[in-house]
Amino acid sequence: MRQVVLDTETTGLEAARGHRIIEIGCVELVNRRASGRHFHHYLNPEREVDEGARAVHGLSLADLADKPRFAAIAVELTQFISGAELIIHNASFDVGFLDAEFARLEAGSSVRIDTLCTVLDTLGMARGMHPGQRNSLDALCKRYGIDNSHRELHGALLDARILADVYLAMTGGQSALALDDAPRREAARRAAAAVADTAAPDLGLTVVAASAEERAAHEQLQELLHKESKGRCLWRGP
Repeated sequence: MRQVVLDTETTGLEAARGHRIIEIGCVELVNRRASGRHFHHYLNPEREVDEGARAVHGLSLADLADKPRFAAIAVELTQFISGAELIIHNASFDVGFLDAEFARLEAGSSVRIDTLCTVLDTLGMARGMHPGQRNSLDALCKRYGIDNSHRELHGALLDARILADVYLAMTGGQSALALDDAPRREAARRAAAAVADTAAPDLGLTVVAASAEERAAHEQLQELLHKESKGRCLWRGP
């Protein structure tokens, strides 16, 4: 399975009002592992960058004056993403901008992202998994223990790499890959069946209940762990 994690930076928030893409970053995953291939370009948007957008990514039109236009990298981009599943956080935003850029091309009216590849929106996925919680990329990094301390400003390639780590963590992490083959799955199934079929020996063990003092001390320890772990004490009861 080939997936491409994609992110863009733009001159503003609305493609319909003529805002443009100024950076595209893509990271390739093959069978849920980083392949080492990536696609990255800064682009000349041929228009000013909104102050609010500049505060997010730190880029101005002067910084981008010598960069290629979208038309110059469009073919390379389509070759990189074609046939893949695109993984994007808040996909409607990036896809809307990409479709608008393709539409500006002389022969681009028929080129749309949905004709090139499928799209998985990790924001929608996160909202389903964590309803009522913050699901920004930074919030997900904190929730899944992904280091994003080097992310002082947004950057398309940097954010694509971070999103790749977040996506793998959200969907089971790399640990799920170790058993992703039929022989190992079958071996695990047989081992589990063998354990289930083995009668537990009668060892005649005596069960000693905890005293009230011991239960109180245990509750105090759980409370301390709950506070120190900021609510992540796994064996604390509801």
